[in-house]
Amino acid sequence: MSGFAADIVGLIGAALFIAAFAYANVAAALDKLWFNAANLAGSLLLLASLSVKFNLAAFGLEAAWAVIATFGLLSALRDRRAGTGR
Repeated sequence: MSGFAADIVGLIGAALFIAAFAYANVAAALDKLWFNAANLAGSLLLLASLSVKFNLAAFGLEAAWAVIATFGLLSALRDRRAGTGR
């Protein structure tokens, strides 16, 4: 991946984070499935961009973010299947 492509991928990931954060602050009821999916996608895109321009601190943050979002996504999917989640 070129440096320019890495920047675009990283910016898309950042936009997903910002959109999820904004949504969480304005939604009357949080859709945990959408929120965690957006956070997971954003972190994976930022991790991909770090493969070109590596930064250890950013990598650690994004890896942790991806793990937390994965657990949140799995929890939201379980809740939806059980009929208890939004």
